[in-house]
Amino acid sequence: MIIDYHVHVGSFRHWQEYMPWVQPLVDGFTEQNGLARTLGPDGEIDPQLLLRFMDEVGMDYAVIVAEYFALDWIADFCTASPRFIPYANLNPYLVAHPAQEIEHRVKQGYRGLKFMPTYHHFYPNANHLYPFYAAAQEMELPLMFHIGSSIFPETRLKYGDPIYLDDIARDFPRLPIIMAHSGRGFWYDACFFLSRFHPNIYMDITGLPPRNLLSYFPELEKNADKIVYGTDFPAGPGFIHTIEEIKRLPLKPASIAKILGGNAARLLKLA
Repeated sequence: MIIDYHVHVGSFRHWQEYMPWVQPLVDGFTEQNGLARTLGPDGEIDPQLLLRFMDEVGMDYAVIVAEYFALDWIADFCTASPRFIPYANLNPYLVAHPAQEIEHRVKQGYRGLKFMPTYHHFYPNANHLYPFYAAAQEMELPLMFHIGSSIFPETRLKYGDPIYLDDIARDFPRLPIIMAHSGRGFWYDACFFLSRFHPNIYMDITGLPPRNLLSYFPELEKNADKIVYGTDFPAGPGFIHTIEEIKRLPLKPASIAKILGGNAARLLKLA
């Protein structure tokens, strides 16, 4: 089983309006990642063409990470197939009633939540966020946090320190926590340690060149049960490139199978 745990399928119209810096980044990878093969006549990503592309590369599921301004749009997009698993990106400053908001998103089909501390400027262990985590644990929703650096404007690195997840992992022991990008920068060691130390913390290696993984994490294979992969599509080299590079890593076949899909299937409770 192959599961991409980090795919973006926002409308280009939305990105241009709310995140104009995304387009130049996507343009830099378009020839390599096969984005053109997924675009419909309107220039937007078409769900059926995306499914066809997934079939070609042997991908079973894609976790679709919605931007906070396109939650309804992504919920509708993901109704095209159960192979699309939507994660709701929540800006805590824009949510007055966490439990009700999360319940509403679950009814829309969302299967997990993502938070972006470095973009929305909050410390993940802040007390006012605990109602979000309590509701997520009650509803058995995995949480994803953007951890580490980013080249996008308005990023504040101080909010991306993985140490703040230690409090959440201890206070919500039944809550799966996924560290998107696994520290990217000077927090690789901290992310690796936390995922080994806490049973409910996982590493997401999205955005990290697979050929460099053993440089970033020399003992990566010891943690093979706690790692999921993602591509950040379409802002990255894409499905084919990433999958093939992971398969070429000098790891046991069982470890590669866990990273490419086994661990994600367990987190998502897929058969």
